[in-house]
Amino acid sequence: MTAPASAPALRIFAGTTEGRLLCEWASGAGIPARAYAATEYGGELLGELPGIEVHASRLDEADMERELSGARIVVDATHPFATLASGNIRAASLAVGARCLRLARPAEALPKGVVSVASIACAARFLSENPGRALLTTGSKELAPYTRVFDFAERFFVRVLPLPGAITKCIDAGFSPSHVIGMQGPFTRELNEAMLRQVGAQWLVTKDSGTVGGTAEKLAAARDVGARCIVVTRPAEGSGALSLREVEDALLREFAR
Repeated sequence: MTAPASAPALRIFAGTTEGRLLCEWASGAGIPARAYAATEYGGELLGELPGIEVHASRLDEADMERELSGARIVVDATHPFATLASGNIRAASLAVGARCLRLARPAEALPKGVVSVASIACAARFLSENPGRALLTTGSKELAPYTRVFDFAERFFVRVLPLPGAITKCIDAGFSPSHVIGMQGPFTRELNEAMLRQVGAQWLVTKDSGTVGGTAEKLAAARDVGARCIVVTRPAEGSGALSLREVEDALLREFAR
């Protein structure tokens, strides 16, 4: 797989809200770009934007380097927890001589009373030592640590994207269908609250995905129903990480006519 010779000089890995906003901005600014989403579903969320090509499928390291051939600027707007993808994007950009900009999601202080942990494994370990049902909203990729907790199939409910692959991962990991919730966010405070009440959760486990990722709504809902939150803190961003506005300014300087 090789990017066409006519592929735009700007490439955007747009698997987040910030990435979609940047694509919308680039389209409005008349800056052609090729946007990447890991799945067809992610590509559909990007929609159809004038001047924006959408490539919807996962890229391995070799594919990524070939795909980025001819790029001048690559914007990494992947999720704050997608550290492997970010590393591959940086490496491929360097290999093809493109400048790589990291679009970072702003971090916010967590309120008092939140249990902060460094990883999903730490969250699972904490739950193994503290009784009560839990609503898990950390995705379908790292389910194994939860399954090591005694009586996990009875205690835990998993909320994941409504995709066949995600649902299958939950079932294969040992969660019963009645404990798997397949829904696409964003989720309001009220909907989070209703789910917590429905499953009788004393705990809500989430990643620190920031305001855009719905963390505030989850924390508020948990407080409303008397549940406690376990938050997996995000990996530290590098010193060169930029805000959405800073990335837009950099692209204007590079591509303004």
